[in-house]
Amino acid sequence: MQHRVTSAATRRVAVLLATALLLVTGLVGAAGPQPAQAWDNGVADTPPMGWNSYDSFNWSVTEADVRANADYMGANLRQYGWQYIVVDWGWYFPGQHNGSPNQDANLQPRLRMDANGRLLPDTTRFPSAAGDNGFKPLADHVHAQGLKFGVHLMRGIPRQAVADNVPILGTSCRANQIDAGNSAAWLNLMWGLDMSNPCAQAYLDSVFQLLAGWGVDFVKVDDIAAPTYRQAEVEGYRTAIGRSGRPMVLSLSPGATPLSAGPHVQSNAHMWRIVNDLWDNWSSVDALFDQLRNWTPYRRTGAWPDPDMIPIGRLSKYGPVGSPRYSNLSADEQRTLMSLWVINRAPLMWGGNLVENRPAELALMTNSAVLAVDQRSANNRQLTGGTRQVWVADVPDSTDRYVALFNREGAAATVSLNLAELGIGSATATDLWSGAALGTSTGTFSRSLPAHGAGLYRLTPQTTTPTPTTATLTARHSAKLLDVSNAATTDGANVVQWAANGQANQRWRFSDVGGGWSTVVSVNSGKCLDVYGGAGTTADGARVVQWTCNGGTNQQWRLQDVGDGWVQLVARHSNKCLDVLNAGLTDGVQVVQWTCGTGANQQWRRTPV
Repeated sequence: MQHRVTSAATRRVAVLLATALLLVTGLVGAAGPQPAQAWDNGVADTPPMGWNSYDSFNWSVTEADVRANADYMGANLRQYGWQYIVVDWGWYFPGQHNGSPNQDANLQPRLRMDANGRLLPDTTRFPSAAGDNGFKPLADHVHAQGLKFGVHLMRGIPRQAVADNVPILGTSCRANQIDAGNSAAWLNLMWGLDMSNPCAQAYLDSVFQLLAGWGVDFVKVDDIAAPTYRQAEVEGYRTAIGRSGRPMVLSLSPGATPLSAGPHVQSNAHMWRIVNDLWDNWSSVDALFDQLRNWTPYRRTGAWPDPDMIPIGRLSKYGPVGSPRYSNLSADEQRTLMSLWVINRAPLMWGGNLVENRPAELALMTNSAVLAVDQRSANNRQLTGGTRQVWVADVPDSTDRYVALFNREGAAATVSLNLAELGIGSATATDLWSGAALGTSTGTFSRSLPAHGAGLYRLTPQTTTPTPTTATLTARHSAKLLDVSNAATTDGANVVQWAANGQANQRWRFSDVGGGWSTVVSVNSGKCLDVYGGAGTTADGARVVQWTCNGGTNQQWRLQDVGDGWVQLVARHSNKCLDVLNAGLTDGVQVVQWTCGTGANQQWRRTPV
């Protein structure tokens, strides 16, 4: 590898000299780096909707392919809100084939690059980019369709720019002052940037000046969110967009972005990948339910957790995964994917080649009632976890609710929503996929769904009812919370005590079932607090677990006041108390039923959350 190595002392001197120069020229502020602030540059007020070339064309996409997809979107999809046409990776790599676009040890083949280390489109695939045109002619064509144009960038600076030690535009800096010596595991074309050197920001600024001149509206930056979250470089790209003079969406890739980066990425990017590359198999789609739930706290206007491109339609014409095909997801699984995306307000970036859409694909993309959930809903959240999930959202300026029901199981099943959990006594329902009116439901809204199937509905309340209280339960003797072990969503998972961690497996929803009895339902799984073994199990020490709610008396509890804000939870079938076994104090101690006494390990404080 032709990577210039400098001593630490030499690099420190270079940084100091570069900083002095850039302060004089006004390219950096004298105050130094500023803390990240919430970012609103006028784009991505709703989740971006568009097409990305990767799933269908890999890096071998051509100008003709992009123009054809833009023309299709302009004619068939623009009126439904689809607007971005994004050219994914390797647009500067010469030629066209199915292999990986890496360079050899001699940096061959050469990438198309200007004198300042800024990448230019390969003219064999993008002939209109000849000379100094760059992507401007192609962007102009996209804009003429009433659409917006985007490109993919690998994080950093081309290795060949560092080997050539090219000057950085507008400065006395050189490329080999700013490389951090790290590159993507799957693509060796770039060095990451040493953002402690202000010359690195100057280089990014110059790149985005070029992109702005082409008319770029969307930039997907790769190798920056995972496998390592590159916080300083994320801030560098955000800053460069701000200085470019052109509003652009900033999308970060790949995933999974670490959840610990949530506060930072929420304030510095418009969308970020929450999983690695998603392809057309059920297990990958199924895994997204938990990820989307976990990222819910970081979703807000202008900041959208991204479950990746939608692998539906004609895929992998030039790789990268498998042979050319239409999506392997069944029709039910495709509807489930789309329903999950919209109830989570996910970015909708289509992966299939648009011009080969069949009526089924077009129908998924042009249902205005479904797309409205993605673009115009609020308070989106998982209400019930497990294999039969319920997600809900508010309809702005209305008392109506959006409801998505999911059957993740391998056979048909009925999925139900207790309407009281939304403060609804009865409601009329509309099926958003079919448009059919479903009549009025009272107490429970239930639908039979196929294996891996989903339904998406709008409920209009006719009557209201008090909403069940959601609370934590704290054991008096240990100050630990009632907890479903390991946040499990399966029947029979043990209920234990655990230190407070803010997770949904420590929150419980109380629903009145009459006569002073309530069910106690895990917010995480939607399953009931249950004495294992059924209503015939009355012995001391019987395990308390979670189980699918079934109306059994071993799932019904009475809150018995013992004073000073403490209560006992008494099981209806046995008249025994919820008890931390042997008054244990450590995390993970099993909760059981036991003859009610005066012990603090049977006393709980219910705290609304």
